[in-house]
Amino acid sequence: MAQEPGTPGPHAPAGQAPALPPDPVVLSDLATLKALAHPRRQRMLQHLTMQGPATSATLARALGLNTGSTSYHLRELARHGFVEETAKAQGTKEAGGATGRERWWRAIPGDRRFPPRSRQSPEMRLVMDELNHHAYAADLQLFEQVQQDTTDDDPWADAFPYSRGSIRLTLPELHAFFEEYIALLNRYKRPEAGTPSGARTVLTRMLAFPAPAVDGRGGRDPRAAHTTNPTTTKRTEPS
Repeated sequence: MAQEPGTPGPHAPAGQAPALPPDPVVLSDLATLKALAHPRRQRMLQHLTMQGPATSATLARALGLNTGSTSYHLRELARHGFVEETAKAQGTKEAGGATGRERWWRAIPGDRRFPPRSRQSPEMRLVMDELNHHAYAADLQLFEQVQQDTTDDDPWADAFPYSRGSIRLTLPELHAFFEEYIALLNRYKRPEAGTPSGARTVLTRMLAFPAPAVDGRGGRDPRAAHTTNPTTTKRTEPS
């Protein structure tokens, strides 16, 4: 599993060489995983990813928390390398009257991965199960909320592509498939300065798992159907 992979790809500004993707970082430290698994911290990271840099006051208002709580969680996330202070505070005034004297924070992008389940200790598995439970639930809730709140006259009303399918793979092929997916995301990464007007943050999620084995064959039907959203998958603007 990877979290927020990527650095700017070939969509970087003209004349600027694309940055090479960073080497994957495996999060094998139990304390780091526990810090990330905290539900409030996951919500804060989600907000920073979607909305950009924010202060503790911004996050407190958006998430219904108090500033003391958000400040503490931001420091913990920073201690484990998930967020950092940003210069956006200079000369910036946020909604609600806060001034640039406040500390601004941003989510740090990177190709972060978790140890394979076979290499996780029993305690690490419990932490990972909690982390995944909250992450998947939050993703589904956000998907449903944004889809329901989008009006028909919104030009992004059809921007909800999804795909459900099955393929027959060996374990090495599945590993290769995942790396190709990460490479595809990196192709479309670009710095803020190179992002065209009208672009929006698009959240991407990929989940793959082996079907229950039947008669030792590793799946029910090698010709299993593949389904997609027939409306949104025709769009040519992924972001």
